[in-house]
Amino acid sequence: MRSTLVRALTAPVVAVLTLVLLPASSGAATGPPVRCEELAELAIPADVLGLPTSGGRVTGAKTVPAAGSIGVYCEVDAELFPVDPEAPNIAMRVALPAEWNGKGMMFGGGGYDGAIPSLTADVPFSSTGADVPLARGFAVFGSDSGHQVAPGDLLNAGAFAMNDEALRNFAADALKKTRDAAMFLIDRHYGTEPSYSYFAGVSSGGREALAVAQRWPRDFDGVLSGAPAWNAATLDLFFGHMTEILKRPGAFPSSEKQKLVYDRVMDTCDGDDGVRDGVISDEAGCDFDPKVLRCEDGKDRGPNCLSDAQIEAVRELSSPIEWGYKLGSGESGYPGLPFLSGADMGTFGLGIGSRPPSRPLDFTAAFAANFWDQWAKYFITRNPDFDGLAFDPKKPGKWKKRISELTELQDINNPDLTEFAEAGGKLMLVHGTADPVVSHRSTGEYYERVRATMGPRAASQFLRMYSIPGMGHGGPAAFWGGWDSLTALQRWTEKGIAPQEPVVTDIDPASDGRTRPLCEYPRWPRYNGLGDPDRAESFTCVRS
Repeated sequence: MRSTLVRALTAPVVAVLTLVLLPASSGAATGPPVRCEELAELAIPADVLGLPTSGGRVTGAKTVPAAGSIGVYCEVDAELFPVDPEAPNIAMRVALPAEWNGKGMMFGGGGYDGAIPSLTADVPFSSTGADVPLARGFAVFGSDSGHQVAPGDLLNAGAFAMNDEALRNFAADALKKTRDAAMFLIDRHYGTEPSYSYFAGVSSGGREALAVAQRWPRDFDGVLSGAPAWNAATLDLFFGHMTEILKRPGAFPSSEKQKLVYDRVMDTCDGDDGVRDGVISDEAGCDFDPKVLRCEDGKDRGPNCLSDAQIEAVRELSSPIEWGYKLGSGESGYPGLPFLSGADMGTFGLGIGSRPPSRPLDFTAAFAANFWDQWAKYFITRNPDFDGLAFDPKKPGKWKKRISELTELQDINNPDLTEFAEAGGKLMLVHGTADPVVSHRSTGEYYERVRATMGPRAASQFLRMYSIPGMGHGGPAAFWGGWDSLTALQRWTEKGIAPQEPVVTDIDPASDGRTRPLCEYPRWPRYNGLGDPDRAESFTCVRS
């Protein structure tokens, strides 16, 4: 959080300062501003970073010409050196616009990370009509979280975890190191740090968003967390549980059967919100039993019914699971994925894939199996030859202690955000109720924990959670929701104006721009029975 004096420094003044031409120098950022190309080869002192490193350096700086809505900016590449010489560097990038608005924006990553996020991209669940942060004048930055994954090398994406420092960087530490290095470079270029700083991420990036709010509560003023995999290690265990279910003999539902389930769920529950529109608004109230699709005598009779084994698999995937042993993070289970997950696939769920988990693994098999296999090999056993498909997370054996340690490291589950709130921070959680990878139920659990820990009234001063019915894991879906979340977060953070009755728009071109009220969790939009069912004003946010 920045001082009132710094916040008073206007963007035009900063823009003028950037024109001053002075030589670059290493050390603390106390000198006048330095222009773009002179940042090249600048040293990043270890003492400006809040966690141990061996310092870092700028590896390149260039001026990027204006393109579309994005104006001229300075692109700075840098690397931060580890303490352990065997650990990989953290690769990072900062985009410094010529017309700076005096603010910073950090982007989170995704999956096992391993690549710098695009700095010309938008925040999660954004609308099509709003400019991206860089076009708005934000200094934007991000990193690869402390390791590199070759493009397409998804089956070795977790190999970095063989090194302790790289694992800690991925778990959260790289966020702090990257942020502090970015502040140093921003200060060197403009002569001041940002007046306000923001963080935005989805999935693993959503977990990272919660990590900065929990662990470094004064580093960011506004945080946008989309579909957060906050309990990352516990989610990995659930992926292992999914793998166990899907590889049982006869249990795997084919793509045709997945679509059969999805279509029947829609037939059963679409309309419970007052209108049949291809979107189930009240996911929690959707009363569906897969046994209605049972094949005669319970045996697999083709794509138009489910065997008993497949019915059981669908039920288990959609149900909460308890691990039955103590975890270091304090988590005890996972709430399962909703029946309607996979709206962005037209099937039961992206996590299932189109064939049972088996060797050789690829992404026709379950996404869950691939993710779990990496975690079992490189995080738990640290044996690249270990067969994660043969490992049941409910029976961890000698690996119980290691799994517990990993949950303590990776689960970002502290519900006490008092320091973040007292510093004036604002946090918005956004999650689609048809997410087939990260359960929105889990995000709801964290939200309720914060409210229970801090009290509903105190939590409402800095925290909002919004659920988007029909929205998948951030991509095309039954309802591909977008809204100007960044402007809403800025108004709340900088002016104290909390979001009031926000509206989300379906940005799928085929939807003709239909809208819905963006309801604060656990409420959902119900059609009033009058008016255009494609307009938000025809709906009211209600509770089940």
